[in-house]
Parts: sequence; C-alpha cells; structure tokens
Amino acid sequence: MSTEYRYDGAVLTKRDPVLETVDLRKSFGGLVATDDVSIQVERGSITGLIGPNGAGKSTLFNLISGHYEEDAGRVVVDATDVTDMNPYEIAREGLVRTFQTPRRLEGMTVREAMLVGPQRQLGESILPLFTSPGAVTEQERANVERAEAMLERFEIDHLARAPATELSGGQSKLVEMARALMADPEILLLDEPVAGVNPTLANKLARFVRELNEEGQTFLIIEHDMSFIMNLADPIVVLDQGKVLLEGSPETVRSDDRVVDAYLGGGA
Repeated sequence: MSTEYRYDGAVLTKRDPVLETVDLRKSFGGLVATDDVSIQVERGSITGLIGPNGAGKSTLFNLISGHYEEDAGRVVVDATDVTDMNPYEIAREGLVRTFQTPRRLEGMTVREAMLVGPQRQLGESILPLFTSPGAVTEQERANVERAEAMLERFEIDHLARAPATELSGGQSKLVEMARALMADPEILLLDEPVAGVNPTLANKLARFVRELNEEGQTFLIIEHDMSFIMNLADPIVVLDQGKVLLEGSPETVRSDDRVVDAYLGGGA
C-alpha cells in the first residue's frame, strides 16, 4: 500500500507494488491484444480492471499468470521477475488466479479439491514419504483442517463431501476462490467473479473480498458488473483497444468522458 513521506518540504508517495507489468505486449496475427501495458497493483489494494469487450483484459490476465507467452515486456510479482515462468511457478511466487468459468476437478469431493490448493506439499515428492513420514502426515492433517475452516468461512462447509463436478455455477466460484486462498497468495486475480451469479451471491462475494482485504489480501479483479466493481475496488484501471486508457478512483473513472466513449464504442 502506498505511504506518504516528506522530502525537501514536498509530500511524496512511496509505492509498494506486489504486481507490476512493464510494457507488456501480445499480438494474435495482426491483432494487438495488449499494447505495451504497464500497470502496478499496490500491496493491500483491491484493484479493478475494466474495459469494453475486446479491450484486452483476459489476455492481460493470461499473460500475467503465465498462460500466454508475451511478445515483449515483463511481469514482476513481489519483486521477482516471473516473465516466461510456467503458471505453477508463478503461483509459487505468490500470484494465483481464478477463471471466469471455474475449473471443476473430476473425481474429487469438494474437500479433496480444496487440498489441491496448498503450495509445496511434502507429499508431492516421493522422498519425504520415506524420510519424513511424520512431517508429511502432520502437514496433510493441517491442510485438511485449514480446508474445512476455509469452506466454513465461505459458508459452503455443507458441500465438503459433495462431488466437485455437481455444484452450481455460483458454488463452484466460491470453491475456486476458497481453493486459491489455500495457496496463501500475495495477490489473487479474480476473473469475473460474479458473472452468471445471482445478486445475493454477488453481495456475499463482495463481503468476502472486503473481509479478506481488511486482513491484508491483495486483489486484482476483472469484472463487467459496474455496480459490483465500482463499489468494491479502488483504484480502477481501464483498458481500451489493448492500452491503458485511465487509472483512478471509481469517481474519476465514472466522470471521464473517454471511458464513456470507450464503452459506447465497444458496444457495451
């Protein structure tokens, strides 16, 4: 989070970004999807990312999380350059994301799916199973307890033994977000968390995000629901035609004619 300090009588702002993109560029054939995008997400913030359809939001998320390979530019997570890392390596550096359509894990209960989330599990390697079986068991027990506590926090603990593939869309979004938090991310990227969910669940998701943010969790959120994102995020980054059009408070974004023109021109 930014802090103010004084130098030679002037008030300056010191930024503490947990995520930076530097001149990030990606093209698909002749279409430039992201055009030298540079943004910073400050630690402890809820940053919104909006823009009309085709603005480059999803491409930017995929570049940041390692699902697309950039043509140029860099991605830095918590002062570590993660450019060209695989998604699982970026997750280990502290950046975890959800998807607009939740990824359901076949053949698992909800609780078992939650246990995929924690990073650096000892049981993932064969050697500790023989050299440190007690430590493996202790860690697995702690992960189960944490998974159950997380499901209770998200008010879906009654689904713990349900097949992960049989949840509603809204329930799947809650499970995916809870599972992402099992990784203890420095920053969590949410891709349209309230798309296709009812207003009651959208309000519940907003409450969870606020509570987690008050505890120190940093968020970067793509969302088309303007009421949801404007009441939740500050600052807001606006993309248009692959470029950063504006960054500012919700009030600044609402009152900027360029943003209105971008949305009308994009058919939103």
